[in-house]
Amino acid sequence: MKKVTLKVATCLVAGGLLLNSCIGSYSLFNKYAQWELRMTDNKYLNAIIGFVLDIVCVPVTLMVDSLVLNTIEFWSGENPIASNVGKTQQVVGKDGRMYTVKNLKNGYEVTDSEGAVTLFTHNKKENSWSMTQNGVTQEIFRFNPDGKSISTIINGEQKDFSLNEQGVFEAQMTAGDGLFFAAR
Repeated sequence: MKKVTLKVATCLVAGGLLLNSCIGSYSLFNKYAQWELRMTDNKYLNAIIGFVLDIVCVPVTLMVDSLVLNTIEFWSGENPIASNVGKTQQVVGKDGRMYTVKNLKNGYEVTDSEGAVTLFTHNKKENSWSMTQNGVTQEIFRFNPDGKSISTIINGEQKDFSLNEQGVFEAQMTAGDGLFFAAR
């Protein structure tokens, strides 16, 4: 009985030390789980193959995530597996046109169907987002120190918007996107 109690206590202490203040995104395990769901077009075949692979893959991915990747993420703030730098995707805009969006280390590069490039970049030091078009850079907004609102300049006037539904509504009204006109 003492041996079982000692083993359980050792496992609890070891688990607590491994996971204490170092809970990360578990990117490697999550990518493996997503791959496992989509490895074939047949969900039954995926389940059978998953049962076989899970015996080895799940413990290995969890161990690598827990001991290495989450530790790197904890101390550096970035997980090397979770990085999407260089990946591109096609997006249909609100205007119905196709855009190519490329992930950068500090933002996004958006190319429209005519080839015009717009950069959206995040400045960590200032905690702000800027837009660069035709060589001209303009700050779009910055996060306020309270972390609950953003500050932007609209028509030469500085405005603050809270990061909730009310703030989104106020931003739409300020931009004129929420106006309705009566027509006959």
